[in-house]
Amino acid sequence: MTDTLVAGIFVKLIVADEVAMAEFYQKTYGMKEVTKVQGDSAGNGEAFREVILSADGQMNGQSLVLFNFVNRPKPRDQQSILGMIVTDMEQLKERIVANGGKLVGPTRDMVEYGVRVQFAEDPEGALIENVQMLG
Repeated sequence: MTDTLVAGIFVKLIVADEVAMAEFYQKTYGMKEVTKVQGDSAGNGEAFREVILSADGQMNGQSLVLFNFVNRPKPRDQQSILGMIVTDMEQLKERIVANGGKLVGPTRDMVEYGVRVQFAEDPEGALIENVQMLG
């Protein structure tokens, strides 16, 4: 018997406009849409809409879900920090700006940890930590 029951992990980012944010993450990170879901059973009976994205467009246990509580006010920024492992930091920085995001601070090489790091914000202000492995 194994100690872990975890087969994958997903992140739900609460957003005001799931369609616009899906477009940002698709254009910026090259993510692909898995599906769209809507209903009124977000655990507490509230109406919701969500767009599920993954790297390959498959429901594979690693996804980003852009989740909109339809009848709530726009979420407060900085409620979570998304972490993205990327392959080309310079190209990503260009895409972030081109798609309505903004860079936060300078790119830093943290050689002692083997990473290059660039923080950014998506168009709704969610903080993203982008990490490229050095080496």
